[in-house]
Amino acid sequence: MKLITFDNIKSLNINPVDCYNWVVDMIAHKSTAILPAKTHMDLSCGVFCNVMPSIIKMSDCNWGGVKIVTRYPQRSPSLDSKILLWNADSGEFLALLDGNWITAMRTGAVAAHSINCFAKQDFYSIGIIGLGNVARSTLLVLASVIKRKINIKLLKYKNQAELFIERFKEYKNLQFTIVNSVQDLIVGSDVIISCATYFENNIACDEWFDEGVLLLPIHTRGFLNCDLFFDKIYADDTSHVAHFKYFNNFKHFAEVSDYVCGQDIGRENNQERILVYNIGLSIHDIYYASHIYKEIMKRTELYNSLVNLRLEEPTQKFWI
Repeated sequence: MKLITFDNIKSLNINPVDCYNWVVDMIAHKSTAILPAKTHMDLSCGVFCNVMPSIIKMSDCNWGGVKIVTRYPQRSPSLDSKILLWNADSGEFLALLDGNWITAMRTGAVAAHSINCFAKQDFYSIGIIGLGNVARSTLLVLASVIKRKINIKLLKYKNQAELFIERFKEYKNLQFTIVNSVQDLIVGSDVIISCATYFENNIACDEWFDEGVLLLPIHTRGFLNCDLFFDKIYADDTSHVAHFKYFNNFKHFAEVSDYVCGQDIGRENNQERILVYNIGLSIHDIYYASHIYKEIMKRTELYNSLVNLRLEEPTQKFWI
């Protein structure tokens, strides 16, 4: 079993368009995967652990995996993840991967996919709250698949907005505006992306959300009021939102894969307010991990340089 580090993955320089296409493929084939509901263990003070198993069925083989995500607010960074990948046909454990690059990039690619699916026609202004790695990955993928000019509104926080703009200075299709309040960011935005990991309460009034807006609260917090008046709500998986306080009050609900597979009509006009909860599916992580593993195998020198984990499992049936 190979140990694949964060640096190993980052050194592959995977194209953001590939990240997007992997998400497109996996969402379209969600129904073919074995995807139990994630196990969420909420400890205290914002500390949690999620355990996310799945098996995906692809043409080359069936891939299995388990992802573990933890959040410790006092740790830097607070979120961390690891992925165990195995061949679901043979049972061979293939790799233990750092999950941080995969998590950030697939989260950004999923958000970009939802924007392409559910934003109103010819959307122009995108407001972003929380300017960490997920916000960067979302814009990196989006700017790679949408070539026309879009305006990005950033909520000022310390010097992060300035650093964010510097990161994307070479993207000529992006222009930036820094605003000082949540209200200024939301009002007038066609798309609102919240990448902040924690809000204790709702952060926006109902009347701030223009007709036709698409809201993506990536970490779900801060927008509970929107569940009651937005026209349509989508999620990556029903089990992720079925326990939400206002789930039974949603005006219209479907999974994103329902829309992709033609089982839901999606946006019908430029007046509908739409909210998408992409909580995170391990099938995307495992799909990414399988592509990364195959790419590393092609690079013989890199593959041979990886640490090989040998647990010296028993080889005899009776060993006690």
